Amino acid sequence: MKVVVIGGGAAGMAAASRIKRLQPKWDVTVFEASKYVSHAPCGIPFHVAGYVESLDDLCAYDVSFFIENRGIDVRIGSRVIEAGDGYVIVERKGEVEEHGWDYLLIATGTRPAALNVGCRELEGVMCVGSIEDSVYIKERAKKAKNVVIVGSGYLGIEMADAMLRLHKKVTVIEMGSHPLPEYDVEIGELLRRNMEKLVEFRSNEKVLEIEGKDKVERVVTDKGAYKADLVILCIGVEPNVELATQLGAKIGDSGAIWTDKYLRTSVDGVFAAGDCAETTNIVTGRKDWIPLAAPANKMGYVAGSNIAGVDIMYPGSLKSQLTSFLDLEIGKAGLSEKEAVKEGYDVVSATVISRARAKYIPDGKSITLKMVAESNGRVLGVQAAGVGVSKRIYGASALLYKSANVEDFFFTDFPFYPPKSPVWDPLVIAARNLFRKLGIN
Repeated sequence: MKVVVIGGGAAGMAAASRIKRLQPKWDVTVFEASKYVSHAPCGIPFHVAGYVESLDDLCAYDVSFFIENRGIDVRIGSRVIEAGDGYVIVERKGEVEEHGWDYLLIATGTRPAALNVGCRELEGVMCVGSIEDSVYIKERAKKAKNVVIVGSGYLGIEMADAMLRLHKKVTVIEMGSHPLPEYDVEIGELLRRNMEKLVEFRSNEKVLEIEGKDKVERVVTDKGAYKADLVILCIGVEPNVELATQLGAKIGDSGAIWTDKYLRTSVDGVFAAGDCAETTNIVTGRKDWIPLAAPANKMGYVAGSNIAGVDIMYPGSLKSQLTSFLDLEIGKAGLSEKEAVKEGYDVVSATVISRARAKYIPDGKSITLKMVAESNGRVLGVQAAGVGVSKRIYGASALLYKSANVEDFFFTDFPFYPPKSPVWDPLVIAARNLFRKLGIN
């Protein structure tokens, strides 16, 4: 059997590795447009900030590992320009080649969304996309004094953090009322207050133009203009679905490639996985687009298993996320209250501010945590900001995956260790507060 994988990121390499493990005699070829495989775009801000020295460190394994240790024919610098029934057309080093396939996996990921000026169309306008973009951002930052970041989602927050560590003057422009627009205001406002101590955070502003002659000079919004030597666009991403469209594969309502629970597309023999593909939202049970690293790796594993003849269903994702701004941790699992309302749920919520450690441990740092539940008691989501956020999001993710209710959260034995947690964990306190609102106990 001949298997072609388009895209050598997390999903693509996980799938290719799984296929070769289960079917070592099969011919598995991966076409990757960049010079890197198994790469981690989530690490870009940390490379820019100087935590990570080499781009190679952002790759789980290099090309030679997959070729020599796993027997995968990995072809970097190879862009698939056409996909059809049983074939792909690949452009590599100026040459065009045709390759056949019995099974095809589309793992083409995403591309950054752009404004009136796209990434690198004007010198000094950058996007956070592939790990190769990190080099250009880092080099440009050395010469920049005024950095404008457009968008304050996860990457926007982390790039602002990175630029502060490089001692730049940072302006963040956000269309919404607070950073991390997916979050509710209780958490978003806490982050905004922390950011405003160190950056110029401009909320409720829409970017109209990015201007400059030979290089970027300023960013114009509906409320003003900001001088800029470097502009980093962090306004979101779009799924790469062009090849799937060529094949006639169904595109879901989210704009990503529709897949079933086995990650099969609507075209026989064609699978899709990772950031270009739709999946199921564990909380809502509905189709959703969740372009995150952890789901991408698992989707690749599942798609590879199914291609190789071992049936595994992919249950979906919770959209669990973590980030930070300097020493402030922020995280979310499941739905925010506004997302839950938009989905049509009758919701109740509780927000608590708790010590992050036992009372007698000198620290004084706290965590703000919000729990959202249905009126029947099922918990829909948890958000938090402060200290010790990651462990609460890990715990919440495990419980949400099993459709836990408020009582489950209350009675779960979250360990008590004075230097790291109070005896009444913030998750337990939030659940207890929801008892009253739900009329339980």
